[in-house]
Amino acid sequence: MEKVFSPKLFGLIKDGSVKKNLSKDILAGIVVGIVALPLAIAFAVASGVSPEKGIITAIVAGFLISFFGGSRVQIGGPTGAFIIIVYGIVNDYGLDGMIISTIFAGVIMIGFGMLRLGTLLKFIPHPLIVGFTSGIALTIFSTQISSALGLTLTDVPGSFIGKWGAYFGGIDTVNWYAVGITIVTVLIAVYMPKITSRVPGSFVAILVVTPIVAFFLPEGAVTTIGSEFGEIKCNLTPVFPSIEWGQLSHYLQPAMTIAILGAIESLLSAVVADGMISGHHRSNTELIAQGIANIASPLFGGIPATGAIARTATNVKNGGRTPIAGITHAVVLLLIMLFFGKWASLIPMSCLAGILIVVSYNMSEWRSFRSILRASMSDVVILLVTFFLTVLVDLTVAIEIGVVLAALLFMKRMADNAPKEMIGATNMDSDVLENYKDLPKGLGIYEISGPFFFGSAKTYCETIRNLGVNYDVLIIRMRHVPFVDTTGLKNLRETILQLKNEGTYIVLSGVSESVKKDLLKGGIGELVGVENIYPKFDLALQAAKEKVKEK
Repeated sequence: MEKVFSPKLFGLIKDGSVKKNLSKDILAGIVVGIVALPLAIAFAVASGVSPEKGIITAIVAGFLISFFGGSRVQIGGPTGAFIIIVYGIVNDYGLDGMIISTIFAGVIMIGFGMLRLGTLLKFIPHPLIVGFTSGIALTIFSTQISSALGLTLTDVPGSFIGKWGAYFGGIDTVNWYAVGITIVTVLIAVYMPKITSRVPGSFVAILVVTPIVAFFLPEGAVTTIGSEFGEIKCNLTPVFPSIEWGQLSHYLQPAMTIAILGAIESLLSAVVADGMISGHHRSNTELIAQGIANIASPLFGGIPATGAIARTATNVKNGGRTPIAGITHAVVLLLIMLFFGKWASLIPMSCLAGILIVVSYNMSEWRSFRSILRASMSDVVILLVTFFLTVLVDLTVAIEIGVVLAALLFMKRMADNAPKEMIGATNMDSDVLENYKDLPKGLGIYEISGPFFFGSAKTYCETIRNLGVNYDVLIIRMRHVPFVDTTGLKNLRETILQLKNEGTYIVLSGVSESVKKDLLKGGIGELVGVENIYPKFDLALQAAKEKVKEK
């Protein structure tokens, strides 16, 4: 069994992979660091915190995720998915609340990894992921309209509908300089990859737009990072929040949201990276590394972090093959903040808005959204409910209800697929077909196929009851039953008792050792007799035939 915590970096150092690919990893890390700079600033500003917090997150969390992570090429840092979460937490609980929630989330993520939940989290339904991802994308887009248009609004509501009402109400305050900068930024970010994929479009947009604003536009023509937040400070000293221990329970919900979303996004990113390099990540190790990063990041003034799919893909495309690339990317950002941080204060807010508009489009997954709308009704329901709850209510509520709804619809589908008729000879395996040719009158056979749990137990037992009363002996085949839960045991016990009162003799076949153990604990052995619980069908059939003769 794979170790719970086994960082990729240490194994790659031992086998010589780090030394072999060192130059390529360093170059890839430099490119990714340049890509990450404008995104880190933009994500922080959109989250309602100062821009250096995004850079600090990319430095601290980015380093730790690469150093301790379970993926060869994962790049960690702030992502667009956390924008609305952080914004909401800062508004509701303040900066101290955001720090506490993030540390709490880090502890939860370490717990996920220690409990080996990495594999389980990868099975979150795709419609649910697309629903909240698309909802986040639309929410990010809506938060950037004011900066993109240069609107002079003093109080923008937090709700989606309220925001758009405020935008339309303040449309007469549009700043056409800001509009122009936004359009230029979007065009550069979109078309730069068609010229060269080596230099990120967002970085080029900042390099082009910022000097134009600084040297050619009238002073104060547009809002900049400096005029909004002041100078970007290089400060990596530890920050300790004031904790009211009696209030810790208030942070459980936002912490759980950060933990679940961070875990899902980091593992999705790792899976995508595996496909690009034909590798295999260690999901539980990755979760523990993400937890460590989210404990450390806020202690140095950062915000929540996770694996970033776009930056990870950039790393792979530029030759990164070991965690050294991710570590290099963190070092590059540290050097940029130390020596060039003061210049970042000149970046226009409308330029950052343009970058985030492109980010929101790229993460919208509109093609996947459209394809799911043509899928089954249950998938459509999960998609739309999660999407609208994310946009109109809250991401926390969307994830909670989306997961519960997906589970309920899955159980309904399992119950609907439960066989409702007696299985005939044409459905049997070839090795028992011969036995069906001389099946005596009064002997019935019914097969339970799949988990016998609360979602399917009622349907199975109703069918068994309706069929059983027509036979002297009924064989219940359980070869495809992996487990029986308490509800299944209760329903089966009641059904067998009713059939016994009607004079029907019950024989169980194909019962595995684990299922037999559960049946005995649930009192089924006392009802049918332990001797009538058989591991193989031919033994059960022989015993059933003899019982029919006796009757």
